[in-house]
Amino acid sequence: MPELKPRKTLFHPELKRRGIYILPNLFTTAALFFGFFAIVQAMQGDFEKAAAAIFISMVLDGLDGRVARLTHTQSAFGAEYDSLADMVSFGVAPALVMYQWALMSLGRVGWIAAFIFCAGAALRLARFNTMLEVIDKRYFQGLPSPAAAALVVGFVWVMIGFDIKGLDVRWFAVFVTVFAGLSMVSNIPFYSFKDINLKKSVPFIFVLALVLVFAVISSYPAEVLFGIFCVYALSGYALALVRLGRRGRKTETG
Repeated sequence: MPELKPRKTLFHPELKRRGIYILPNLFTTAALFFGFFAIVQAMQGDFEKAAAAIFISMVLDGLDGRVARLTHTQSAFGAEYDSLADMVSFGVAPALVMYQWALMSLGRVGWIAAFIFCAGAALRLARFNTMLEVIDKRYFQGLPSPAAAALVVGFVWVMIGFDIKGLDVRWFAVFVTVFAGLSMVSNIPFYSFKDINLKKSVPFIFVLALVLVFAVISSYPAEVLFGIFCVYALSGYALALVRLGRRGRKTETG
């Protein structure tokens, strides 16, 4: 007579372990929701809400991986789901926001610029997923897709704040979109901040500075966030130039 396997009840340990996987995936789903919400708002012409939704999605995207590591619930499913959500929130949504706001009036040039950004995000995510074990953890290869999205929608948000219409800056919008798209698939190194030890004690002045930063961001969210990501996007090119200069000096001395 075959041995009967014990029935898995609601409180079975294996089911509990599987159930906790829901926690990081809830953050990923929330990030996906705000990415989709941004698309809906862009289609309705509310670009400020669309931009804010993508920034909220960025925060949630940053939390899902950390929650998974803290709760030891990393999984292949979670990694794939995160990439698909990122493609919507940081690939399709920013491209559509910029297209609806400024690029539509340019016809073919406009949608090609938007497509370059969208394709750049897809290629960036695919390359990141296939190079997890070989890349230097201290640096990203190419501009991360959330930072590229922040650059694009941050530009839209700032221009709206200054009452500048997309039609008036459409060619500069093309430059920002294409620059962000190509930066994602470049070999330019961008600092990842992954080697920062958050458990290490810091001086009180650091905590005070952090409070001031959050206060400034809350007062001028569009301007400050766009400025931060502009600096970050340019920092990779500055770092690449520094490395190139060092190689040139080594070649001369060698």
